[in-house]
Amino acid sequence: MWRHITSNFLSLLVVLLALASGVILLGQSKYKEAGPLEQAICLRVESGSNMRKVSEDLANRGAVSSGVIFRMGADYSEKSQSLKAGSFLVPKGASMVEIVDIVTRGGKNTCGTEIVYRVGVRRNQVQVRELDPETNKYVEKVVFNPDEDEVPAAYTETRAEADVRFRIAVAEGVTSWQIVEALKAADFLEGDVAEVPAEGMLAPDSYEMKAGSSRAAVLEQMQAAQVAILDAAWEARAADLPLASKEEALVLASIVEKETGIAAERRQVASVFINRLNQGIRLQTDPTVIYGITKGEGILDHGLRQSELHRKTDYNTYQIDGLPPGPIANPGKAAIEAALNPDATEFIFFVADGTGGHAFAKTLREHNENVAKWRAIEAERGGN
Repeated sequence: MWRHITSNFLSLLVVLLALASGVILLGQSKYKEAGPLEQAICLRVESGSNMRKVSEDLANRGAVSSGVIFRMGADYSEKSQSLKAGSFLVPKGASMVEIVDIVTRGGKNTCGTEIVYRVGVRRNQVQVRELDPETNKYVEKVVFNPDEDEVPAAYTETRAEADVRFRIAVAEGVTSWQIVEALKAADFLEGDVAEVPAEGMLAPDSYEMKAGSSRAAVLEQMQAAQVAILDAAWEARAADLPLASKEEALVLASIVEKETGIAAERRQVASVFINRLNQGIRLQTDPTVIYGITKGEGILDHGLRQSELHRKTDYNTYQIDGLPPGPIANPGKAAIEAALNPDATEFIFFVADGTGGHAFAKTLREHNENVAKWRAIEAERGGN
């Protein structure tokens, strides 16, 4: 009898083990297969939340077929304790394993509402925008000029929301003074700025931050980013450039940045200045003259006058040889790379061509012809 009981027990145990294995395999399959989400969603994970709360939210929104399997998978992969707070885009059909990775790997928020303070060369702009998960595109909700417009109530209301994100977006070619003034005006930042950082040493980019972030810390982040960009570009520089240091490279890059906003032209423009430096020809570039007048504090409110072109300052490259003593703006990564790896050309002149770009020339005769064409275009526009 005992042998019969033992045999039955072993048979039952085998069946139970087989069923358990099947359940595990089924769970693993469910964990890895495409999920039921029919439209992308923005998942908000609050600070102090846990995988149970997240799994319940996902199940209620139809993003996972089983909150239990989601939690078990996170536990098994040892990611339950790596949950990150933030707003995360969960794409259509995302598997549980993909969602676990999204909410645990960290990094920048990928969806939700954000306030962007854009620092531009001629004007600043504050934008409230929200990512549409379905199209994966931002929808603008509010936009205003913080220097001129009354602050909209919608901005104030959004700014007070607990889950809103903040971003400072710095355009290429702005000066350090402009950046500092913008940070001072950004009401979601805190703290004083002891002094304006050295010109050229703040990397134009988009920086995500939290409400209450220190202005000084933001500037330190920008400086660290520019140092890294400059160091890498200097290491990869072309041979035999007439640039003795990274500081001189930054000066040239800032001139290139101010001379053209067309990406495809940067290396050509850089080649003109490199050729001029090699041949001992003065750079003769208007943006340096303007910087000598404004010192980077604001925009020149008139066209350059002949008296200003003939006035000798440290930055008037019509009057001095070689590079000016420092950068005239904060150049972006592309301009720095162009200055240190210019195109190989024989160009020593360029002038606007009427399309937003420039016409380049090897000889003064060619240049004069290009200038005549540009003046004809200006005259025609002025008559319309």
